[in-house]
Amino acid sequence: MITTLPAALRAPFSPGGGQAIDAQLANRLLGIALDAGGDYADLYFEFCVAADYALEEEQIRTLGRGITVGLGVRVTKGDATGYAYCEDLAWERMAHAARTAGQIAVGGGHAPVAVAPIASVALPSFYAVPVPSLMASAHDKLALLRAADRAARAYDPRIVKVEAAFAESIKEVLLFTSDGRMASDVQPLMRFGARAVAEDNGKRQTGSGGGGGRYGMDYFTHATRDAAAHGREAARVAIAMLDARDAPAGEMTVVLGPGDSGILLHEAVGHGLEADFNRKQTSNYTGQLGKLVASPLCTVVDDGTIVHSRGAINVDDEGYPGQNNVLIENGTLVGYMHYRLSAKYYGGQPTGNGRRESFRSMPLPRMTNTFLLAGQDNPDDIVKSVKRGVYAKRFSGGQVNITNGDFVFSLSESYLIEDGVLTAPLKGVNLIGNGPDVLRKVDMLGADFELSDGVWNCGKDGQSVPVNVGTPTIRIASITVGGTQA
Repeated sequence: MITTLPAALRAPFSPGGGQAIDAQLANRLLGIALDAGGDYADLYFEFCVAADYALEEEQIRTLGRGITVGLGVRVTKGDATGYAYCEDLAWERMAHAARTAGQIAVGGGHAPVAVAPIASVALPSFYAVPVPSLMASAHDKLALLRAADRAARAYDPRIVKVEAAFAESIKEVLLFTSDGRMASDVQPLMRFGARAVAEDNGKRQTGSGGGGGRYGMDYFTHATRDAAAHGREAARVAIAMLDARDAPAGEMTVVLGPGDSGILLHEAVGHGLEADFNRKQTSNYTGQLGKLVASPLCTVVDDGTIVHSRGAINVDDEGYPGQNNVLIENGTLVGYMHYRLSAKYYGGQPTGNGRRESFRSMPLPRMTNTFLLAGQDNPDDIVKSVKRGVYAKRFSGGQVNITNGDFVFSLSESYLIEDGVLTAPLKGVNLIGNGPDVLRKVDMLGADFELSDGVWNCGKDGQSVPVNVGTPTIRIASITVGGTQA
């Protein structure tokens, strides 16, 4: 649950608000949306308060706060979709958006469809936040940024620059559908990050640390994720990388560390399991249901029910509760991530993966918390098993072709493995491969599953949504390492 919010953080469309929306008004809008003859319509009301704070070189660089409110209306007719939105909840604007969406989808000339009686959907609660961070003072948040700055500088005198940032929001949503569902949710979100630059003898390296999720200020009460800890982590990485060697190049064994390595799974495999790509036959997982697509060691899950995780959702943006969905089980493809339209096409049920960036955007099948389940191997034994290879700890970015799964990922922290021991840090490391091929080459899987500490956003079709990733330690028998040293 979330404590009673002050008026400044409450949506105008919520009960008691100045523009309260009830089932009767929603029915009228849905009726207008379906008047042209659409099959289905939904209303997505959103109110969001967001704030950003940034410190650079011990000076406040950013201190901002913004509010957005609006309504998105979607109407479908067969495979056609109409969408319109308004940023003003005056009746005339909402009715115009509903009418426009219906006309885009249908074009007129069809008998209107009746709206079903509306009933509230029972929802879980995966982010109980008694006091959202937005209720704390700006002074408290700036104090956190300064704590990270001090901790990073105190870590080592070679730290020459520090940046820290804090982003927070609280979003209230209210959904009504023409098939009779109503759902509402209040969604807190925060992210804290620090970046440190180290310099020594003409060499310069950067490191980062951070985390967050669907928390309030209680996030910082844990010793391993307070502001100072994130500052020290940024400094640790920057200092470690000062001694980095040029990366080796060629085919070799790679060990992926637990937690953040899940971003490779998310990008190179996860997107290909979103049902819209498979419906369009643009994923290499199209037509592969029931077939072996990965090592039998691999079970891949998308789970929107992980408490406080950045990708957790009580309800998706189509009004369906968050779910735990197994996608690949013991190497076999068993399911896709669906929204309403793809579920209808495949003759199944929505999986709680219909998500959108805001009321300005149509929902799409999107990931929530996507990860590879733990295996049974000791992570130390996995490293010891490698004669020569690379240990990948942190990723800084990459490119993926969703159609075939080909990827290039850059590593921000990695180490050479020699005779089963982590030795020198490496710089300039790229992993080059194919997502499905990499999953087939997994030959050891650690028992040390970790979920990343909540810093990820996922982009698709111009929309960004919060997600999370995770893995245990993974051994990939062979993958191309792009480096500068053969």
